[in-house]
Amino acid sequence: MATVKSKRGQVDLQPKRGIFVIERREHPRFTVELSFDYSRIDGVEEHGGVTTNVSEGGLLAYLPEVVEKGALLKIVILFLKGSELNTIKATAKVVWCDLAAKAAWGEHRYGFEFQSFNRGGLDKLKILIKKVADTHTG
Repeated sequence: MATVKSKRGQVDLQPKRGIFVIERREHPRFTVELSFDYSRIDGVEEHGGVTTNVSEGGLLAYLPEVVEKGALLKIVILFLKGSELNTIKATAKVVWCDLAAKAAWGEHRYGFEFQSFNRGGLDKLKILIKKVADTHTG
């Protein structure tokens, strides 16, 4: 209980209420805008999307099409390492969607959970996240 003196000198022993937010994610997310290409696991047609944040466990992205929750996608995240274009290849699952987010502009917001990475992909992602984290804190 909080003890607070009022302006008249009275003591208030009522518990104080507020909002307490607990982060439930296993991996912290970092704000970073990256282009990526994606296709359905069973398809060959590629589309482009944009991430708005990323972690070792997943990413938040905007896609130009409707994709159902639970869908598995092959994704290729594109980023610059110095002057060299680099890629991270992974398989990700749509775990939630917000189709109304920017539907008027032809973009839909999705939460992805990484399922697997191609060889070296997770290591590249960790390096990229560290660089983003250092940029934001340094």
